[in-house]
Amino acid sequence: MKSEDHVREIIRSIGEDPEREGLRKTPARVTSALDFLTKGYREDPRQILNEALFREEYSEMIVLKDLDFFSLCEHHMLPFYGKAHVAYLPAHRIVGLSKLARLVEVFARRLQVQERLTTQVATTLMEAIEPMGVGVVVEAEHLCMRMRGVEKQNSIVVTSAMLGAFRTRLETREEFMTLIRGCTR
Repeated sequence: MKSEDHVREIIRSIGEDPEREGLRKTPARVTSALDFLTKGYREDPRQILNEALFREEYSEMIVLKDLDFFSLCEHHMLPFYGKAHVAYLPAHRIVGLSKLARLVEVFARRLQVQERLTTQVATTLMEAIEPMGVGVVVEAEHLCMRMRGVEKQNSIVVTSAMLGAFRTRLETREEFMTLIRGCTR
């Protein structure tokens, strides 16, 4: 059975007619949307980073903040979305800035929980470029919390992953947190 047939059955099971004019093309649209929203399964995050590694004798913190992302909660397949902040302390290698954004996107475009997304970004960056440390903070709104269940409209979930110097050196962690909170456009 094709994905479109499964969607048609879901529509039927909730009491709707999948052949009704407004729903006739919905199975194809849902299948296409899910294909796009889960494209991260077909991308290799390490390859993305390896395409833009550069030798550079720079050892100060590099922070890319306010990276918008959208993901699907693996428990309800409802969206969660927000901003990711990624920082690292290079050790002789830097990575192209757009690749950090793509790294977040690869992991966000999978069925996901925010905690894993945060850890995957940090761990992959740490392993791929071997910096002195990595810090990742993700702030997100979860529609599974807002639309159903507890229906808490103003809830925001914040997760962090601190590796290397970001974990062992309080001043490094504090600098990162100050930079993501203090810098305004």
